[in-house]
Amino acid sequence: MKSHFGNLVSLQEGIKDFVRENRLEKGFDKLNVREAWFRLMGKSIASYTTDVQFKEGTLFVYLSSSTLREELSFGKEKIANLMNEELGKVLIKKVVLM
Repeated sequence: MKSHFGNLVSLQEGIKDFVRENRLEKGFDKLNVREAWFRLMGKSIASYTTDVQFKEGTLFVYLSSSTLREELSFGKEKIANLMNEELGKVLIKKVVLM
């Protein structure tokens, strides 16, 4: 694949450039955060998760179990760190359990 400047770039770099140039990063970040939550938390927690939203550095997790919400509230910083590690960049600064 050739870039605008005549240099060869990999397909991966071309896609990254396309996403960046078309300002699609935020949408992909929201999708990636949602997928990472379900991947990291496993089936048991996922079954109590009714929604996951990501807005401006804050992860909002809606849970149907108040007991689980209370348990997870003690590890919000750890959850943010695990999620950021899984995502490969620091996106989540705050976790809100609802």
